[in-house]
Amino acid sequence: MTITEKLYVGGAWTEPDGGHYEVVNPATEEVVGLAPEASRAQVHEAAAAAREAFAGWSRTKPEERAAILDRAAGLMARDAAAHVELARAETGATTATARSMQVAVGSARFRRYARGALEPVEQALPPQISEAGPMGRAGVLGAVAVRRPVGVVTCITSYNNPWANPAGKIAPALAMGNTVVVKPAPQDPLSVFAMVRALEEAGVPAGVVNLVTGSAPAAGEAAVDSPDVDMVSFTGSTAVGQAIGEVCGRTLKRQLMELGGKGAALVFDDADLDAAVMGIGTTFAFYSGQICTAPTRVLAQRGIHDRLVEKLAAYTGHLRVGDPAERGTVVGPVISAAHRDRVESYVELGRKEGARVVAGGERPDLAKGFYVAPTLLADCTAGMRVVREEIFGPVVVVVPFDDEEEGIALAGDTDYGLIDYVWSGDVARAFRVGARLRSGGVGINTIGRNMEAPFGGFKKSGVGRDVGSYALHAYSELQAMVWPG
Repeated sequence: MTITEKLYVGGAWTEPDGGHYEVVNPATEEVVGLAPEASRAQVHEAAAAAREAFAGWSRTKPEERAAILDRAAGLMARDAAAHVELARAETGATTATARSMQVAVGSARFRRYARGALEPVEQALPPQISEAGPMGRAGVLGAVAVRRPVGVVTCITSYNNPWANPAGKIAPALAMGNTVVVKPAPQDPLSVFAMVRALEEAGVPAGVVNLVTGSAPAAGEAAVDSPDVDMVSFTGSTAVGQAIGEVCGRTLKRQLMELGGKGAALVFDDADLDAAVMGIGTTFAFYSGQICTAPTRVLAQRGIHDRLVEKLAAYTGHLRVGDPAERGTVVGPVISAAHRDRVESYVELGRKEGARVVAGGERPDLAKGFYVAPTLLADCTAGMRVVREEIFGPVVVVVPFDDEEEGIALAGDTDYGLIDYVWSGDVARAFRVGARLRSGGVGINTIGRNMEAPFGGFKKSGVGRDVGSYALHAYSELQAMVWPG
């Protein structure tokens, strides 16, 4: 049965002004459901509803906000099996990825920020002794810095994870006392409807959470330019982030931007190559390379360059490409036919630029679905577009380097700076190199992330930091309160 959704505005499920559009399963090319086309007016109504609800929600006790977030997490976990099936169908993620990295992480983030709602928001500051003068008599001034909610937050999320990404915005924003307008990516918004239903069942007051969708840019634009919106939290491409930033700049809206990446993986001669291959290989396997943190740009020291290329090529040979619903599938489809064509055009561009296709490079022989074969490009140079631009697919490029200084220089020769990686048997060197990388995160002999560590990018990879307590800070403003001692 095809799902047909409505907008969620001011606590009511509302018919969209623009009808519906189809959400397509990228593995089967069948329609999963119908998502609503919101008009600009309806998006602005959602923001107005959030504005009206803000005064009440921001004054609720932290314990009340925590209880609602915790109940929502439990409801998401209760219905996890259905959520996994839906996430797999609309994203093309494998069952394992949909279960462990999408739905489970989404629920876990709501539990994390249920606790976060109870974290202290006040920081006492050292008293200041003031001498007598034009400002008054001598005295002692006490002060405290208090984090206050920003107000109405628009959350615009990416298509590569419709559970973890929205949860990472909605939950900390609500925990801090903000109200939200959620605008999911048009390709896979249905999971977010399930998330909002859990919040509704958990008892979130009307207007605190609003959900709008649309297949064209108009809905997102309205969610950004609404005069009722105080902050925009966006995950997506750098180009769209720049456009949002221009709009926000006109009225000085707060921004949190998690944008593109072209993560460098520096592999030194003394590295554990098998560990490096396993880490780099996640670009091929994890959600078909549609992940901004992927180590897509491999910088291999010449002493191990050829062996690393051989091992990576062999690794791709063990990756089963196919229906993500089938056991044993490792690489599913990319999100759409248009994106498949884009990724393939980059592979062809790499050929023209002189790169050698070591593995992949041809469309998998599957009857349906938007599949791209895991592809490895060697003999690459720093100036190639396949090395410099984000492909967002299961494509890895390899560039050789001679010494530490050259490796660091190559890693920094990019517009991006989200997460880089260093593999070396000399841990001291790995940390020394990592400290010189201009990126928001550095993995030392791992691609793993500590989910309390700040997340965000340098340069064109974004503005601001979230995750852990840093997300609570991101969705708050600081207020100073000063008094005579």
